[in-house]
Amino acid sequence: MDDVIRAIRDVQDRVRKGQASFDSTAVADRLEKLQQQMAAPTFWSDRGSAEKVSQEAALLERRLATWNGFERQLADMLSVARDDQADTEVNFRTELETELARISKELEHEETLLWLNGRFDTTPAILTIYSGAGGVDAQDWAAMLERMYLKFAEVEGTVATILQRTPGAEAGIKNVTMRIAIPYAYGYLKNEAGVHRLVRISPYDADKARHTSFAMVEVLPEVEDDGGVEIKKDDVRVDVFRSSGHGGQSVNTTDSAVRLTHIPTGITTSCQNERSQMQNKAQAWKMLLGKLAKYYDAQREEERQLLRGEFTENSWGSQIRSYVLHPYKMVKDHRTKFESKNPDAVLAGDIMPFIEAELRRSKD
Repeated sequence: MDDVIRAIRDVQDRVRKGQASFDSTAVADRLEKLQQQMAAPTFWSDRGSAEKVSQEAALLERRLATWNGFERQLADMLSVARDDQADTEVNFRTELETELARISKELEHEETLLWLNGRFDTTPAILTIYSGAGGVDAQDWAAMLERMYLKFAEVEGTVATILQRTPGAEAGIKNVTMRIAIPYAYGYLKNEAGVHRLVRISPYDADKARHTSFAMVEVLPEVEDDGGVEIKKDDVRVDVFRSSGHGGQSVNTTDSAVRLTHIPTGITTSCQNERSQMQNKAQAWKMLLGKLAKYYDAQREEERQLLRGEFTENSWGSQIRSYVLHPYKMVKDHRTKFESKNPDAVLAGDIMPFIEAELRRSKD
């Protein structure tokens, strides 16, 4: 039983290190302030703000309970292991090893959350998919990625909202923009940005030839305030147009869709999902703030890289991940070398192992 005791102590050491970074005292103080806000009689007068406060409070409460639970559970397990070591008639080795594996896996997830401390990591993510080279196959591939991210959001406990969608002429989509509001959405999904490559037997080729298709994924934070970006009112052009896609009350019947263009940079955003022009404009504005914040951050990073002599161009041809369905089955991330032999599960939304692998690599 000595080896089990050592394993428990090793996990205890990881918990202590994690708790030092987690700062449970600061989290508890923040939670208390949020709970005081929630107790106010007028708390639900602004439903949007109230929902955000409630979601943050629930997340902090869960994380605080989880970190405190690790310490208590491991102390109990260590006590059992020591007693069992002295009593040869009872052996809890299998139960202890199973429970330790469960705690270790849960701890690994919480350790990953500690890395999500960037400026926008806790915000919702605005994810856009563009079909690339490959014609109708690429448009179908973009639609497959759309389903993958919608399923990912569902697996993580929420429904993604489609903000804008352009269908392909024959099949699939030319592009789609969705809002994903799971906890730490942008922190998780920011590293999904880049080129995704598909290799398969084309269902659109009469000769059943193998085709390679590409799609580009762009991920932005949803920025509520100015995000540190100053935008002059005269620098933004507002265009309204009639929504396309599926109909609905006021959708496709009025000029409710909105496109914003930031004239100095040429950056554009659009939203057509909401029923009113005002709602679409508000969402498009958040997207524009997110794009500009990321644009200026990227500019500063390029300047730093140039000063260090490390600048490398991020080109369309540099895919981050390959999804191979023929002649074998595999999904491989080219940054981390992490692989899955089950592309069906990955395309059904099981992408968290890839996300966590890239987060670990970026922190090394």
